[in-house]
Amino acid sequence: MVRVEDMPVLDERKHKILMLLIQSYLETGEPVGSRTLSKLLEDNLSSATIRNEMSDLEEMGYIMSPHTSAGRIPSDMGYRFYVNEIMNESDKKCNEMQAFVIEKTEKMEKVLKQVVKTLAVNTNYATMITSPSTSGNRVKFIQLSAFDEKKLVALIVMDGNIVKNKVIELNEDLTQETILKLNLLLNTTLNGLSREQINLGVIAKMKEQSEGYQQIVSDVLDAVADAFNEDDDLEVYTSGATNLIKYPELAAPESAERLLMAFEDKQELKEFLEEAKEDLSDDGIKVYIGDESQVQSMQDCSVVTATYDLGNGMSGHIGIVGPKRMDYKSVLDSLKTIKSQLDSTFSGDKKKK
Repeated sequence: MVRVEDMPVLDERKHKILMLLIQSYLETGEPVGSRTLSKLLEDNLSSATIRNEMSDLEEMGYIMSPHTSAGRIPSDMGYRFYVNEIMNESDKKCNEMQAFVIEKTEKMEKVLKQVVKTLAVNTNYATMITSPSTSGNRVKFIQLSAFDEKKLVALIVMDGNIVKNKVIELNEDLTQETILKLNLLLNTTLNGLSREQINLGVIAKMKEQSEGYQQIVSDVLDAVADAFNEDDDLEVYTSGATNLIKYPELAAPESAERLLMAFEDKQELKEFLEEAKEDLSDDGIKVYIGDESQVQSMQDCSVVTATYDLGNGMSGHIGIVGPKRMDYKSVLDSLKTIKSQLDSTFSGDKKKK
C-alpha cells in the first residue's frame, strides 16, 4: 500500500481536480474528460488548463488513461489519496462533534434538570424532559478495516456522533485493494443518507456493485440499522409529581398512587414522549386530553408535549402533566419559551464553534 508520505504533494488546484475526477468516476463508472471537469469546477478553468493539470496528475501516478478513451480514471494511488482525504475529513468532523458533546454533556444534564424543576414550580404541575436523542440521523462515514485473519471491523459514524462497531466474519482473506473498493462503494452510496433513504433500490444497487461481497454489504447495513436505533443512553428527568395530588380530582388515594408510580416508570414515560413526537403540530407542540393519552394512569389528566432541537440531528422531548382544567395558555407559553431557550442555548453554542 502506498504511504501518504510517499505521495507527491498536490497544490490546491490539482487537489480539487483530482477529487472531482474521482467523485465523477465513482458516480458514473466512465472515464472523466476535461470538458466534464470544467462543468464541475467553480473556478472557470479552460479545458486546456484542466488537460495540463490532468497530464501532471497522470505523471504523478494519481490517474491513468485507459486505451479506449481520452478521459482519465483513478489509479490505485488516486483511490488511496481519495480515501485518506475523506477519512481525514470525517475524523475532523467526528472530533469536533465529540468535543462539543463532551463539553456540553455536564451542562446539558444540569440544564435539563433545572428546566423540569422550573416548569414544575411555574406551572404547579408535573413535568418531564428527555435528554437529546440522535436516532434517525444520517450516515456520516463508514470504514472497513482488516481486524484479524478472516475478520473485518466495520466502523459506522452517524450524525450526532453515534459510533457503532461490528466485527464481520469472512470466508476468505481480503486484499487491501478489495477493502478499499468496498469502503468507496459504501461511502459514496450511503454517506448523507437517512434511514428512509436507504431503501430497497439503494440496497439492491450496492449489492450488484459489490462484486461478490454481498454478505459484507448486508452485515454493514445491519450495523447501520443498529446505529439508527441507538437510544440506550436516553434519560428522562421528572419533577413536581406530587403537585398533581394538590388537585381534588386527582387526590383520591388510588388515583394519586397510580400517577406517582407512573412518574417512577421512566421507560413508559420515554416511550410515550418518543411516540408523541410523531404527532406534533406545526409549532412542535401537542396536547393530549383525558384518554387521548397512551399512558393509562394519566387518562384523568391533560398532557402537553413539545420537542426541542439542538441541531446536528439531536432533539429531545418535554411534557407537562396536569388536571384537565389546567391553565392551557400558561402551559403553552411556558413550553414555547423553554423550547426556544433550549434551542438557542445549545445549538447557538455549536454555531459559535
